[in-house]
Amino acid sequence: MIAAEPTFLGRFNPRSLDRVWIVIVLILIVLAGLAPAQLPASIAFALRALGNTAPYLALAVLAIGYLKASGAEHAIAQAFQGRELRMVVLAAVFGGLAPFCSCEVIPFIAGLLAVGTPLSAVMAFWLSSPLIDPPTVLITAAELGWPFAVGKTITAVAIGLYGGGAIYLAQRLRWFGEPLRPRSTGCCGCAPSLDEGKPVWKFWHDAERRGVFKAEASSNALFLLKWLSLAYLLESLMVRYLPAEAIAGVVGGPGLVPIATSALVGAPAYLNGYAAPAIVSGLIDHGMTPGAGMAFIVAGAVTSIPAMTAVFALVRRSVFAAYLALGFTGAILSGVTYSVYLALTATG
Repeated sequence: MIAAEPTFLGRFNPRSLDRVWIVIVLILIVLAGLAPAQLPASIAFALRALGNTAPYLALAVLAIGYLKASGAEHAIAQAFQGRELRMVVLAAVFGGLAPFCSCEVIPFIAGLLAVGTPLSAVMAFWLSSPLIDPPTVLITAAELGWPFAVGKTITAVAIGLYGGGAIYLAQRLRWFGEPLRPRSTGCCGCAPSLDEGKPVWKFWHDAERRGVFKAEASSNALFLLKWLSLAYLLESLMVRYLPAEAIAGVVGGPGLVPIATSALVGAPAYLNGYAAPAIVSGLIDHGMTPGAGMAFIVAGAVTSIPAMTAVFALVRRSVFAAYLALGFTGAILSGVTYSVYLALTATG
């Protein structure tokens, strides 16, 4: 008997569908059914915002492709050599240059811990890397302006120094002995090899690296497009339906409470480093203070739920607790500092 050809439904795998695109389509379907007048307005809002962001998006895609194709990870790995305090400083600085998101950084850190890199330096990189990278700077500047983008970049390095320094002092008191869980080899059990290869900055002379550049640029262009599309759709609905006084009542006004509240809700409300600036921009337009916006965006980057899940599986509970505490307090401090800076520049 000849086996029947599998039907389309038989070959279809629901897991292959991208959840972000599904959410976008569902939002449009719901709008078409419940608020048909808002549907063209939201689409126009998203398209207009994408058009305004397009130059920054193109630069971000090229930057990601270049960093991946040139092998910048090897240059970053060199920061974890030498004296411990020197490693902390370099790790915090290089964290802002690393092309890693909060989840991609986990296997890299697993490899560092596995080869005995001091926890202080690893924590400095761990906290600073998800906060900023060259593409995120561009996307943030497009939505929130260059002062906010520069402030977030400085914050990333400062939180890295803060976290690395705190762990360094704690280990002098003999806290945090062995950071890794027993038999833990990293995220999904695949810690990377941190070899001694050198970056090839003029990668275009190498056919294989040109292929990496094309693949990374195209995949990240699609990645950024889908997340920004979702962010702008959500922003359009926020502008239309979210009462400004409700936002202002929770995270508006001076003082520490709105900043702490924004840091507290940052993690569950967070999308990712590329989509968050558009959401924060909409919240600021509705009454959130810029300082609270900084706390929200920092807390979300450091303590995103996927990253926390991977961290919990990777390290001991004491290290996990320290990671959360440093990220949360660092987010509050960043919001306070940015608020003070804005107040000083406004009066000066």
